[in-house]
Formats: sequence, structure tokens, C-alpha cells
Amino acid sequence: MTLAIFDLDETLIAGDSASLWLEFLVRRKLAPAAILEQERVLMSAYYQGRMDMDAYMALTLSPIRHWQPADLAPLVEEFIEQDIAPLVYPEARDRLDWHRRLGHELLIISATGEHLVKPIAHSLGVNHAIGIRLECCDGIYNGRTRGVYSYQEGKITRLQEWLAERQFAPALTYGYSDSLNDLPLLEYVDRPTVINGGDHLARLAAERGWGNLRWRL
Repeated sequence: MTLAIFDLDETLIAGDSASLWLEFLVRRKLAPAAILEQERVLMSAYYQGRMDMDAYMALTLSPIRHWQPADLAPLVEEFIEQDIAPLVYPEARDRLDWHRRLGHELLIISATGEHLVKPIAHSLGVNHAIGIRLECCDGIYNGRTRGVYSYQEGKITRLQEWLAERQFAPALTYGYSDSLNDLPLLEYVDRPTVINGGDHLARLAAERGWGNLRWRL
């Protein structure tokens, strides 16, 4: 078995799905406009590798508290069609297709909530996805998360749990990401590739002989 692992935001799509989702909710008047500036402040720390994930998830999940997953799903599908599909890199679709032709298993793993990651993966024809797990109480989202965040080293923890649950033992792994936050993932896989990486990550790719690609819309 060969497994190809993709980050989502700024790797497969030219944007951050969680940020775009909040903008969508504000447009639909399902979240206050002030949430966008609060989220931007927290995201500035993400790009420096020091995101307060507890604060970030509490903020970004607040608009969907008291929603049932089944009621939220049509809204997410509308969001994907309007805001995500136009941002998918053509080269990303080509690379997904290349792995499919070779019979590889595909997995998207992201530090975004699973309520977005899984349906976005489905829209890309990817059957397997890992996102931050959301907690439900009596079938309703309560605005909290559960388990290990799929963020930084947590992506490896969640990946290993996922492999163990399915009794998968890949003989070869590919990994794709744009972010220094995913350095643990890129170091974990057999064949890492940096997508649109910044100077530091691009330099590491050159030093270590990793793939280094530029994808554009």
C-alpha cells in the first residue's frame, strides 16, 4: 500500500478554509462581523508557528454552537461550491489524479475542523480525511473539540491512530504541505513535497532533497 497525504489549506486550495468559512457565515448573517478581525489576530500567530489552538477553535466554532450536524451539512455544501471549489489548484487536482492512477490511497489531514475537512475532501474525490474532532452533546455541536488536535506534531499522532484503526501499514508514503507547522509531517513521510512554501521551508526542501513545487490558480 502507498499512501499520499495532503495538507488542505494553502496546499490543495489557495486559501484557508476556516477563514473563508467565517467570511461565508458573516455574509449569511450567521456570525458577527467582528469575528473576522478576532480570527485574523489569531491567524497571524499561526504563520509564526505559535497558534493558540484552544482560543482559535473556541472562536471559530462559536457560530455553530447548537447546530445539528445534519442541519449544518447543506450550508457547508453551499460554502464548498461557492468559496472552495474555485480555489482548488489545477495542479492539485492533477496530483490527486496521478496518485489515483497509480492506485495509491489518498488522505487529507488538516488543522481545520472535521465539519469542513471531510466534506471538502469528499468534493475532491478523497475518501479519507482527518480534521480536528468536534464534540457533540445530544447530537448538537457544543462549540468544543475532543482529542488531539491535528496540528503540528498532533498530525502525526492522529495519523498513527488512523493507520492503527484501519490496520494500514503503508510501504511508501508521500506528503504535501505549504507550512512550517507541517514540518513533523514532512519529516515523517518517505517522499515529502513542499507546495508554495516560504523561504525557510523552501530552503529546507533544497537542503534535504525534498520536492518543491509552485502551484497557481
